[in-house]
Amino acid sequence: MNLRKRWTHMAVLSALACTAVLGTPSATAGNTGVVFVHGTGQQTDAANDYWTWDMINSVRQGLPNQNLYLVINCDFNQYMWTTPAAGCLADQVYPFIVNNNITDLVVETHSNGGNVLRWILSNPTWDSRYPKIISSIRWANAMAPSSLGTPLADAVISGNVFESAVGWLLGYQSDAVRQQQQSWMASYNASWLYGTAGRPALPKPFYNVVGTDVDSSPFDSDSYCGGYTLNLGLEITQAWLDSCSDGFINCTSASGAGIHWFNDKDRTDGAEPLSHNQSRRQCFSLDVILRNDI
Repeated sequence: MNLRKRWTHMAVLSALACTAVLGTPSATAGNTGVVFVHGTGQQTDAANDYWTWDMINSVRQGLPNQNLYLVINCDFNQYMWTTPAAGCLADQVYPFIVNNNITDLVVETHSNGGNVLRWILSNPTWDSRYPKIISSIRWANAMAPSSLGTPLADAVISGNVFESAVGWLLGYQSDAVRQQQQSWMASYNASWLYGTAGRPALPKPFYNVVGTDVDSSPFDSDSYCGGYTLNLGLEITQAWLDSCSDGFINCTSASGAGIHWFNDKDRTDGAEPLSHNQSRRQCFSLDVILRNDI
């Protein structure tokens, strides 16, 4: 779905909502903000360690007020519904939207961060802050979400020799890794989470960006975007995934919930693929795509 169609769709819905509830457009305009939600791991400085400031500063240029951004730092080694995960996300997002009168929030998630956000979107009565957060969201852009899990999580939890190859990527047998086993995510999707096939739609659009391949040739400068060593590791782990994958997430998982926005090569500079590492970095104009989307 292109940006014009996305904006037209949302504009129509917003106009209908205003007319139905108020009869006229609202006289009190709120602010637009953007939130960056990291993936698996316990982050204390995600701006530097996970996204990089180059990525953040480029994307937030799309804001009318570039100061209205938030970089989340939570413990996403835990199950998505727990206080250190979804609770922490609410702890940080709720005051941000309230204190800054954010009524138009764009959420940029990566990897397992999409699952944590989907928990909030799917369970509005779980926490008294969730409804306010949900109502403030325009849409979420989920980069490489592990919506259907990943075989690599199964490998780590099984404790076989393959664990040594993927531990650097996932961590070692944390609750978040258990959660991302394919059978576990199938259960969560069937019972607790919205947005997958056969389940209710999410209350706000959840657009997925799918990485389809990994380039790691030492002779190709594109392989160095985001860090060559990390991309090389993803090339190795890709051998245990589908032919369409980003080295961590199969394409079927990344597109398994919400609305498919685009596959990497359809929009990136030079039709370059986005590895799981590159889909959180300033690679091949992904940052510009997200900036223009705001």
